[in-house]
Amino acid sequence: MKIAVVGATGLVGGEILKILEERRLNVTELFPVASSKSVGKKITFFGKEYSVISMEDAISNKPDIAIFSAGGSTSLEWAPKFSEVGTKVIDNSSAWRMDENIPLIVPEINGTILKKDDYIIANPNCSTIQLVMALSPLHRMYGIKRLVISTYQSVSGSGIKAVDQLMNERQGKTGEMAYPHQIDLNVLPHAGNFVEDGYTSEEIKLVTETNKILDANIRTTATVVRVPVVAGHSEAVNIEFEKDFVIEEVKRLLGNMPGVVVFDFPEANLYPMPLLAQGKDEVFVGRIRRDFSQPNSLNLWIVSDNLRKGAATNAVQIAQYLINNNLI
Repeated sequence: MKIAVVGATGLVGGEILKILEERRLNVTELFPVASSKSVGKKITFFGKEYSVISMEDAISNKPDIAIFSAGGSTSLEWAPKFSEVGTKVIDNSSAWRMDENIPLIVPEINGTILKKDDYIIANPNCSTIQLVMALSPLHRMYGIKRLVISTYQSVSGSGIKAVDQLMNERQGKTGEMAYPHQIDLNVLPHAGNFVEDGYTSEEIKLVTETNKILDANIRTTATVVRVPVVAGHSEAVNIEFEKDFVIEEVKRLLGNMPGVVVFDFPEANLYPMPLLAQGKDEVFVGRIRRDFSQPNSLNLWIVSDNLRKGAATNAVQIAQYLINNNLI
């Protein structure tokens, strides 16, 4: 199995390499790929040193799978070129997610829609993945009518430049700014770019991607907030269902969902937090309680490591699904 990792020197690219090692995919040849300024840099994979190569060199080697984490414009330009030589592209950017001809995949939820002739496969936004992981079993049972989502997203979701800004501010240093304001000791109600009607691109992604993965009829609104946390996104989600529910059954459904952990012991001050989720692949759900202001409504608190299940792990799981189901 020949695998290329495009964006191998970035935050998510590094996680992809780590998870490929952890999950012991049978990688017979690895092609770490990055921009021209990174060509020749060294990375280590399974104890062996590899040199970063260019896009053109990677394509000439015709990898079976290319996992992209290099930004939307790079994906738009290069993913079709990889697919033309028979490579299956799994893309972490937003470039292809809302293309009606491109599957948007969380393997535990909709991996079965993948076909042998799908050569570009989109990985959802990090905040979308953890959201739909928790919502999917509940939607199947009760039917979701409406979602009100507030996210509290870590700085690693903006890349290494944002992590550096937080660490510099914490240490009293000046440096390059990823955000228009200080992030340490602050929260920014702003992630992505502002678009029509005062929403941000990150908020629009949550709405449109959730509709594409789960159900186009779910009415959804979102507010995305950036918080001074290095890794781990948190979400407060209010759900209105078609049918009523019993809290114990909600917990059972969530607990039976592969990849979801119910961590809800408020009497002992135990609930999901970014520090709990960091470095793990699971989606943690807690603060599970009825919304008494509205019929058939529920409140959840959902936390996951945005670099792992929110990006790298989900992409590697897609690769595993393709391999295990002979879709390569």
